[in-house]
Amino acid sequence: QVQLVESGGGSVTPGGSTRLSCTASGIGFDFSSNAMSWARQAPGKELEWIASLTPDGSVDKTLDSVKDRFIMARDNAEKKLYLQMNNWRIEETAMYYCVKGWGKGGTRGPGTQVTVSS
Repeated sequence: QVQLVESGGGSVTPGGSTRLSCTASGIGFDFSSNAMSWARQAPGKELEWIASLTPDGSVDKTLDSVKDRFIMARDNAEKKLYLQMNNWRIEETAMYYCVKGWGKGGTRGPGTQVTVSS
């Protein structure tokens, strides 16, 4: 079973940059064999997929509205997943989740809150 823990959230200003991290653990969980994703949920809205990355990090797919600003990466040796986010927008205030697998439907961590405000 996998455990995922996100970190790096907080208060950010519009136009600013932040990097979120996710650390994976769990007996029998082979991080390097799993696609991983990021998703977010804004207040009062449904969970929204942001980006996914193949196990070896060679192929990624990103939500159109963020693909020129958000970059996903992974370190299989450290069992970590990253989301570099640039040029924040106020409407992107949300809880950000690390998700096992491709898409938003897999096991996810407790999330890290990002609040974008000036």
